[in-house]
Amino acid sequence: MTVIELAKLANVTPDAVRYYTRIALLNPERHPENNYKLYSAHDVKRVKFIARAQRLGFSLAEINEIIKTSLQGNTPCPLVRETIRTRIEEHRVILKEMMDLQTRMQNALKKWENMPDQMPDGHAICRLIETIEEM
Repeated sequence: MTVIELAKLANVTPDAVRYYTRIALLNPERHPENNYKLYSAHDVKRVKFIARAQRLGFSLAEINEIIKTSLQGNTPCPLVRETIRTRIEEHRVILKEMMDLQTRMQNALKKWENMPDQMPDGHAICRLIETIEEM
């Protein structure tokens, strides 16, 4: 099948298929007469796997490592679990930082609610921001 046919069956863009081929996540056969890339039903499964893994937050490099591990006859499950554990912890930290930022922003807005707008006077750039203590 062609790039476009594979893309439709796997519900991805043709550009995604071409990119996966360029970075060797897919290795299509070549048509003997015209040298076109020919994809198989196996490639449809591979692209669907890649899409699922990406939706779980795996990078293409990580997906490539999972595929290589599997092709070597080894289970990639420990690698998958550890990657997800690491990613969950990273996200926990990011979410906390975002929640802290959200709280600082809400507190600032509440503080500024009744403050008048002021013109710059050469000593201040924006009095609203300058009323906020260093963090």
